[in-house]
Amino acid sequence: MTDLKLFCLGDEGRNVEMTGSTAPLERELQRRIEARMEAMLGIRLLASEYPTAPWHRGRVDSLGLDENGMPVVIEYKKGVATGSSLN
Repeated sequence: MTDLKLFCLGDEGRNVEMTGSTAPLERELQRRIEARMEAMLGIRLLASEYPTAPWHRGRVDSLGLDENGMPVVIEYKKGVATGSSLN
């Protein structure tokens, strides 16, 4: 998988690629995305660290609703990609 590319509208009305960076911790990445989730992805955040059923003993990192009212689950994973510039 290649890097996710983000663009912003430049002064002359042209798309300008934004410089990427990495988050030191998975939790920091989650915090950044949840703070801007609706603007970036069109998903309204409902819960962070939402617990699953007691027998699963798990949690959903971010739970939201899309523009159609459908549930969206986002899981964050920090890892190292081989053969690319991702860290």
